[in-house]
Amino acid sequence: MFEIHMVISALVEASTHDDALATGKTVFDRLVGADPHVQEGESAIWIWAPIITKQCPECENSPNYHEDSDCGYDETPPEEWSEGLVGFKPAPVFDISQTEGEPLPDLDTEATGDAGDLVEQLTAAADDLGVTVRIIPANEWTHGEAKGICEQLSLIDMQPRVEVRDRENDADLARTLVHEYAHALLHFDVDDDTERSKREVEAEAVAYVVGRYCGLDTSGSAFYLAAWESDDPEVVRERLGRISRTAEELIDVLEERLAR
Repeated sequence: MFEIHMVISALVEASTHDDALATGKTVFDRLVGADPHVQEGESAIWIWAPIITKQCPECENSPNYHEDSDCGYDETPPEEWSEGLVGFKPAPVFDISQTEGEPLPDLDTEATGDAGDLVEQLTAAADDLGVTVRIIPANEWTHGEAKGICEQLSLIDMQPRVEVRDRENDADLARTLVHEYAHALLHFDVDDDTERSKREVEAEAVAYVVGRYCGLDTSGSAFYLAAWESDDPEVVRERLGRISRTAEELIDVLEERLAR
C-alpha cells in the first residue's frame, strides 16, 4: 500500500516559514528582471511544494530516509531507483497578477500514462462510494471549460452526482473522476464560497496521490497544489488528514474491486 502517511509526516516536519524566507528573497531577486518578471515590492506566496526524488521500491522513502528506516531493501542501488513523491517543502511562488511583461505559456496539467481499465474500474466503484457517475460525450457537454462537476442528483435524492467530459486521454479522464469523487466524499455538504479554492486543492491532492498509486504521471497536478499559504499548522494538519483518509478510501475501494 502506498505510504500516504509518510507524505503527511514529511509535510508536518518541513522547514518553518521563517527559515524559508531567505529562499523567497533569492527567488524574488532572480525573477525581477526576467520576462515575465515579478513587480518590485511584491511579496511571495508560500505554498507546500511536492518533493520528487529517488524512492525505495519497498518502503517508498527517499535514500536518506531509507537509510534511517528499518527497511532492508538492497536489491538495487539508490541511483537506479525510480523517482516518486517523498514529501513536501515550503516554496515561494508569485501570482500572475504580481508580474509584468510577456505572458507565460499555457501550463499542461493533464495526467498521462497507461490507464488500462482504470476508468472502467472507477465508474464501477461509484456504487461502493455512494455516488452516481456519468461520462458525457464532449459534444454534449454543457459545463463550459470544466472537465468535471459534482452536484446534487436532485431536490429529493441527496446522492452526489459526478459528471465528467469524455476525452481521448484516459489517464486524465481517470484523474478527473478521482478529483470529482474527492469532492463528493469531502465537500458535498459544504456550502462556503470562501473556501472554494482550498476545496479544489484538497480534491486535486487526492487525485495526485491516487493517480500516482495507480501508475499515472500526475506531476502536472503538482502545479495545482498551491494553497495553505495563510493557514496555521493545525489547519494544515487537519486538511492533510482529510486528503489522506479520502485517498486511502478510494484506493481501498479500487483494491477491493481488483481482488474480486
